[in-house]
Amino acid sequence: MGFPKIIFQISETENCPKFRLGDSFTLSGVAVFMDNGTTSTFVTNTIIQSNQSRENCKILNSDLINVIIEHERADQIPDSRISCSGCTGARIRLEYSSKHSSAHAIQDEKESEYIDKAEVAAAIQQLRDTPFFQKINPGNLNEIIKCSDLEHFNKDDIILHKGAPGSNFYIIVSGKVNVVNETGISITTLGRGEVFGEMSLLCEKAVGATIQACEETRVLNIDHRHFKKILYKFPSLQLFFTQLLAQRLNTSNKKRTDDYASGIIGKLEEIPPDALFQTLNSNAKTGVLTITELPEGTAQFSIRQGELIKASYGKQEGEEAFYAILGENKGRFKFDPDLPAADQDLPEIGYFMKLLMEGLQRIDEEQASEND
Repeated sequence: MGFPKIIFQISETENCPKFRLGDSFTLSGVAVFMDNGTTSTFVTNTIIQSNQSRENCKILNSDLINVIIEHERADQIPDSRISCSGCTGARIRLEYSSKHSSAHAIQDEKESEYIDKAEVAAAIQQLRDTPFFQKINPGNLNEIIKCSDLEHFNKDDIILHKGAPGSNFYIIVSGKVNVVNETGISITTLGRGEVFGEMSLLCEKAVGATIQACEETRVLNIDHRHFKKILYKFPSLQLFFTQLLAQRLNTSNKKRTDDYASGIIGKLEEIPPDALFQTLNSNAKTGVLTITELPEGTAQFSIRQGELIKASYGKQEGEEAFYAILGENKGRFKFDPDLPAADQDLPEIGYFMKLLMEGLQRIDEEQASEND
């Protein structure tokens, strides 16, 4: 745990070869909490810094550390004066004031906050050409800077979880994120300047989709209270979100219509596996069919020009995986028209219609056996 900063200041000095009246020293180290609840001070990593660019004195360092060691907790060090045990013929006295140290701690906190806001301001300047910030007059940017924080996410980090309460609005500064549906499939990818999280705040509903970083990503984060304040303060942003909402609904509806019309996504309850495979075969589709929410996990089938070239479901591969999937009647599917390069030259597992007839015959035999 971080050890509070302690400030000592020289109040008297005579013949000291290193320091002058008014010099101050900052001590920082590590506080170690013991199992019995008491606190012990660990000082081997203690850093003593002078406010002047002079070489530190090892003897004075030792004297200052001993002051810390004598007390169980840093906040128990009394206001005091100490004398340096160093040079012969030299004299130096230092004062410690808890008020003085507290003032420095407050100043350090202010400096840290200033640095954070400077980074936010720099990030916003990078985004001045994006739709969100084009709606804000440059003179009003300070309002956005005040209520924004900058966050960093690594590849595969989850930024928002589907179903979680809406709490923040995000603007992507750099990197990219995937919008992932309930089946774990990416619906779309968002990049620099694009926003997310606004829907749950505007509609006061739970987060509608999981947001996952697909590479190192930096985002500006505005919490829900500040989001509503800036929304009311800047009417131009209300228009921006109205247009964005309409655009996303239009895109979503069109994609859903196109996908269902082409049989790209759906449920096995709506189109059974045999009909789904026949549709892909008759239309000579090339790509990867993924079926999720199955009893034995996810199934994947690589298809080239309508013919099956690779299949896996649970522990089964090839034609056995294909036969097994024909017996399923619940699950979600998505067909991705991009066939991986590694699958391009794979041989066909078998003639599709023959595989299909064999699979359907197996299902009939199993059902007949169950009825006997």
